[in-house]
Amino acid sequence: MLLTWRRWRRGRPFWGGLAAVLAGAEICALPLAPLKIMLQQGIAGIPSVLMGLVMIVMGLSAWFAPHYRGLAGVLTVLCAAAALVMSNLGGFLIGTVLGILGGSMIFAWQPVVVGDQPALSK
Repeated sequence: MLLTWRRWRRGRPFWGGLAAVLAGAEICALPLAPLKIMLQQGIAGIPSVLMGLVMIVMGLSAWFAPHYRGLAGVLTVLCAAAALVMSNLGGFLIGTVLGILGGSMIFAWQPVVVGDQPALSK
């Protein structure tokens, strides 16, 4: 079981996706309030929730569709940068920093080809 988990995790940008999901959850969670208060808040809370949801979806797409890692990484970084302005300083800077780091890790990840392993010399 542990070997299967390790193989699955290493075959995709796991840590970048995790950072993107955490950033999206953090940005989403801060403006959430009961519906009555959120409706009184007006349009100010909607971008926070939408950007957080997009970041969560991009993190999950990095896990389950790693061939879209370029698009997912760029959109995660763009949403994190936009959240800095539109969403309580990007979730008090924590969400923005996590989103930029996660998006960068997603974008930079490359799959390892089994034949590229160097042979051990004796």
